[in-house]
Amino acid sequence: MAIKNQRGRATSELLLADRAAKFILRKTKLRPQIAVVLGSGLGAFADEFSGSTEIPYAQIPHFPRSTAVGHAGQLVLGTVDGIAVAAMQGRVHLYEGYSAKQVAFPTRVLYRMGVKAIILTNAAGGINLNYSVGALVVLRDHINLQGANPLIGPNDDRCGPRFPDMTRAYDPEFRRFVGEESKKLKLGIHEGVYLALAGPNYETPAEINAFRTLGADLVGMSTVAEVLAARHAGIRVLGISCVTNMAAGITGTTLTAEEVLETGARVKTQFIALLKAVIPRIAACL
Repeated sequence: MAIKNQRGRATSELLLADRAAKFILRKTKLRPQIAVVLGSGLGAFADEFSGSTEIPYAQIPHFPRSTAVGHAGQLVLGTVDGIAVAAMQGRVHLYEGYSAKQVAFPTRVLYRMGVKAIILTNAAGGINLNYSVGALVVLRDHINLQGANPLIGPNDDRCGPRFPDMTRAYDPEFRRFVGEESKKLKLGIHEGVYLALAGPNYETPAEINAFRTLGADLVGMSTVAEVLAARHAGIRVLGISCVTNMAAGITGTTLTAEEVLETGARVKTQFIALLKAVIPRIAACL
């Protein structure tokens, strides 16, 4: 996805992101400052938008195409209570054969579109024994064991600094909004640490025991590359996981993709209500 030139790969990626962003913005009059990435089984939120424009990823120049089950593979631009929002119904993953830079490319595009805050959602396996299937968890931190990082390579200072700080990768103010709004909605909400692997296999029980020792509450195969690219560009991040299954060895049952989608469908009403409550508060502080 790079165009070779004398300034190197980083400049090329920015050029491609600009082309994709301009293509998208020509399709709508909306100029969203908030974006949402909807993970496995969680895409129904974008169906709630008013005056929406749907753009399949295949039509967007240089945009990676999602092949994962439960990912519609389209960008939806519309409004939520009058607030312009861009929603990705599905994402791409390392396990699909994409590089970390390709996984993070849509985040670069959103940045070039003018997005200042991004809500990253995912389906995750529960490691913390206090969680149950269907629980919603606000991410307070992550552990990257994917063996990949989208920031490797030449740095373009127009995107962000060479060594971005990740002390507050997940915005404390946004996390507070979720806590306050979940109480109003009478939703049980947790905070936790997300551990990311490359996939595509589910983890072994021994791995889950090791991850618990490392301090992980959840495990999944996404999100981290997007967080790194977003924070590099100065985009504020909120992460929310849906515990769609308990991780390997906890219940003794076989893990399946079908369970992930079924759980996502079961919690969609609560999930949508929470996002609708939080988005206006995020918009007010941008």
